[in-house]
Amino acid sequence: MSSTIPIVSAAFRYDVVVRPGLLAEAGAAIAAVTQSRRLAIVTDSNVGPLYAPALRASLTAAGFQSILATLPPGESHKTLADLAGVYNCFLEARIERSTPILALGGGIVGDMAGFVAATMMRGVPFIQMPTTLLAMVDASVGGKTGVNHPVGKNLIGAFHQPIAVFIDPAVLQTLPSRELHGGLAECIKHDCIRDAGGFAALERDISRALSCDIDYLSQLVAHNVVIKARVVEQDPLEKGPRAHLNFGHTFAHAIETVSGHSYTHGQAVALGMVAAAHLSQSLGLLDEATVGRIRAVIARAALPTGGLKLDSPSLMGAMASDKKVADGRLRLVLLDGLGKAVIRDDVTLELVRAAIESLRK
Repeated sequence: MSSTIPIVSAAFRYDVVVRPGLLAEAGAAIAAVTQSRRLAIVTDSNVGPLYAPALRASLTAAGFQSILATLPPGESHKTLADLAGVYNCFLEARIERSTPILALGGGIVGDMAGFVAATMMRGVPFIQMPTTLLAMVDASVGGKTGVNHPVGKNLIGAFHQPIAVFIDPAVLQTLPSRELHGGLAECIKHDCIRDAGGFAALERDISRALSCDIDYLSQLVAHNVVIKARVVEQDPLEKGPRAHLNFGHTFAHAIETVSGHSYTHGQAVALGMVAAAHLSQSLGLLDEATVGRIRAVIARAALPTGGLKLDSPSLMGAMASDKKVADGRLRLVLLDGLGKAVIRDDVTLELVRAAIESLRK
């Protein structure tokens, strides 16, 4: 199965191509989107040995010279300091403003490589080749780039749209199960905010994702890219409805920060969605049955729905430093029914605290 999803706004246009086996054909695909015959690759030491040889062989066959920079893996290395070696590598190789930078890896690699592309010589072309489900359905689409700061997640960054996104769902066969589960958190999020019918389909078929059915995963990735694409087209710089994509994320980013990233992003998003659903019910926006459905599908994805042991005041303090705070008010993405996200900035601290406490069960 092959899908091509165009993403079009007044400022940019690019395609997201989803096709099993695309990694081995990457050279020809990339040659169609750039006239440069040099390519700078950013990966990490986990992903590089798995996929970089096949990618570079395909690039060589298509007439490219490739330069490879390798990052240490993990959220703890998503820092400006860890990018110094990438900048050094590419500057020493004398890449030019026409030389694309390609991200080969998960969401962390994509965010960091995108930040390098946004800032190297004030901006060079950027290509995403995500290798995790989370990056395929969310992080690779929309142009958000950045690194973390001790105060909070992704507080240093830029919007820098890719010129293309190439997705090979077949690489998910080598993905650790924990990472596959984490990607499903973002799939659940997309359906929660935009597609009640998609949510029902995911409830029915999620076992196919857990068994790594590549045909199903190809369809699932394309479905989620379409949701993300339509939101990004409407609001490229997150000044309005694009914030809906942060459903569960204000809680999640606090959980990640306070826990020292001992929770994966997917695990934290799962807990964040449970807290946001609880808060939506407290405000009379969701009924108990719908909250139960959200919790149940998260649990079926082998993601946490409770058991949180982090300190509530610390979590609330981290939430106060979130990028989505405006005029001192915490802006939370909640649900006014499945498929319908709303933004509220009038939620009391008592209700926020109660939502956090609901995660202890």
